[in-house]
Amino acid sequence: MNQEEALRILKNGHNVYLTGAAGSGKTYLLNTFIRYLKAKGVNVGVTASTGIAATHMGGITIHSWAGIGILRTASDTQIQTIIRNKQIAKRLRKTQTLIIDEVSMLDADRFELLEKVVRLARGSWEPFGGMQVVLCGDFFQLPPVARVNEPLPRFVYKSAIWNNINLKVCYLHEQYRQGDKEFLGILNAIRDATVDERVVNRLHQCRIAAVSKSRRVVKLYSHNPDVDLENERELARLPGKEYEYQMVVAGVPAIAQSLKRGCLAPERLVLKKGATVMFVKNNFEKGYVNGTLGTVRGFNEAGSPIITLLNGREIVADSATWSVEENGKILAQTIQIPLRLAWAITVHKSQGMTLDAAQVDLSKCFEKGMGYVALSRVRSLEGLRVLAFNDLALKVNEETLAFDQELKRSSDKALCELSSLPKQKINQNTTSKTYSVEKIREKHSCAYKKWTADEEASLVSGFRAGKSMVLLGEILGRQVGGIRSRLIRLGLVK
Repeated sequence: MNQEEALRILKNGHNVYLTGAAGSGKTYLLNTFIRYLKAKGVNVGVTASTGIAATHMGGITIHSWAGIGILRTASDTQIQTIIRNKQIAKRLRKTQTLIIDEVSMLDADRFELLEKVVRLARGSWEPFGGMQVVLCGDFFQLPPVARVNEPLPRFVYKSAIWNNINLKVCYLHEQYRQGDKEFLGILNAIRDATVDERVVNRLHQCRIAAVSKSRRVVKLYSHNPDVDLENERELARLPGKEYEYQMVVAGVPAIAQSLKRGCLAPERLVLKKGATVMFVKNNFEKGYVNGTLGTVRGFNEAGSPIITLLNGREIVADSATWSVEENGKILAQTIQIPLRLAWAITVHKSQGMTLDAAQVDLSKCFEKGMGYVALSRVRSLEGLRVLAFNDLALKVNEETLAFDQELKRSSDKALCELSSLPKQKINQNTTSKTYSVEKIREKHSCAYKKWTADEEASLVSGFRAGKSMVLLGEILGRQVGGIRSRLIRLGLVK
């Protein structure tokens, strides 16, 4: 399927899984679709599973968008806390199309939690509350990562929700990043699990390859310690005074430590004039997002670094705050300059990037697909230097290989049906009902019926006893939105 055909399916309003090899133009197509939606006045949620991926579309992480943060699962009480946040609830109710990029790194449990939060916030029984959902990614690239003490994550396509939202698969087959046919053949061999001696020998030749000095070479490593060592070495080569910034951590100790571990800003940040840096937090008002690259031009009188972006714009990087809140109360927070050194980055942080030149060390690859991601960031063999690679670097997940064939068949089917697909219109009025009262009452028998005195008494009694809105809805046969509205009318919640 080409981009034009995929765009037609997207414009028809169907739920879509957009996929294809690295460099097939997935993010470009998403940006085109986003511009189309905005021109039509459609409220679109632009998100990705990682902060850097979100920057390619001017969006935020799906975790921030939905208010789930680092949660993998959540109790009814935790979900109610999330959707009681006015800003989040308003966002979820108004969104008509939700886009999630790099969905391969979103695990099944968090995807199911996300869907439940959205559905309950919208007071609907339909998957994702009836909004159009567009997922984008490539399961040959990096899989979801488990946090410490978490069970191994499942791919998002193993969730029950994946099959419930009736996804149209759009598998892009054109290539836009790599024009080098030889290099493209190597990448396809890795992707198809057909790596042979010829491919291995050609990559070995890249060990001694000389990358043009006119290109900005980014160094990619599999592990953070190697990245840190490289960045510290480059920093030490710069003359001039060092400026040190220490992270401030406060709040409930366990939550504060978890927040500190999840924060991309280092606990101790050391900068000099001329250092290559990357912003690690979104601040749309100041003009930077997580992943914005720049160089330290100097420091102001207050000691804050002045950053020159690649486009020439200058920004003062003042301290930023990361926090965890519950019921409007801050439980923990960290304060730090939102920067980290960026002469070198990890393969994980490079996903979604296009690089003119890269020096890649794959000798410590620990995940299938990691080598494919690292190598496919570069446009051609001329811009690639491979220092080393282990056996795992050239392998992909066998399960993904089988599922990919299924995706291709589904995409072929969607393409054949394209001419006869119903032209669903994206609802321009988020407050209107897109389904009949009779249809809703098939599942919620009391929907839109007047409240009796006995029902109100049961509602008040249950609410004061600490029962969640979800549980009260099940007891009284009402939707969560109806429960919430009645509690507001009775003056029990704001």
